[in-house]
Amino acid sequence: MPENARARILARLRDAPARPAGPEPDFAVMARKVHPPADRYPRLRRLMEAVRAEFVETTEAAWPGAVARFAAAEGLRSLAYGRGTAAGARLEAAWPASGPRLVPYDRPFEAWKRDLFEDVDAGFTTTRGGLAETGGLILWPSPEEPRLLSLVPPIHLALLDTTRIHDSLWHAVRAEAWAGRLPPNALLVSGPSKTADIEQTLAYGVHGPKRLVVVALVPA
Repeated sequence: MPENARARILARLRDAPARPAGPEPDFAVMARKVHPPADRYPRLRRLMEAVRAEFVETTEAAWPGAVARFAAAEGLRSLAYGRGTAAGARLEAAWPASGPRLVPYDRPFEAWKRDLFEDVDAGFTTTRGGLAETGGLILWPSPEEPRLLSLVPPIHLALLDTTRIHDSLWHAVRAEAWAGRLPPNALLVSGPSKTADIEQTLAYGVHGPKRLVVVALVPA
């Protein structure tokens, strides 16, 4: 853009009269979208299973063993996880010696991208919680648990505390004060990766995992 044209545009913006602020947005309709606490997990599960998510139910005390049994039953060769998380440390401590190979994500990406893309069968992550209204998980990637763990491996295992299911995204944002600590990359995931061609033929795993397995922590 010529310098004189740029100067004219900026001058017009500076000289434009201030417009009065519009009315505050009304979020009452979002606030009213609530579900009884006992219905949140069944609703989330029903909606997610409708788009091919899978569920493994376990408890807070038993989930590392449940993940190990699932990995063995599925014939997985390896499972990547974030060693720097509390859940990752628990998984590592409880992992059976005969189980599939655990692969910690504790190196720079360039140092293990071949392993991640070619030899890792599944990735394990935690979640921030879930959403009952639409059926989905909140992922909160961090340096200890990068987004690639839930994006690259063919199977994504996601740990969900069913007591942390919010009514809707609006309720999650409000309850957890996201405005003050929103990460660079908060994600909502409802099922495995899928896409469709012009004839609407669905294909799974094109842009991410072919399978999403929710490891759901339910009351004992």
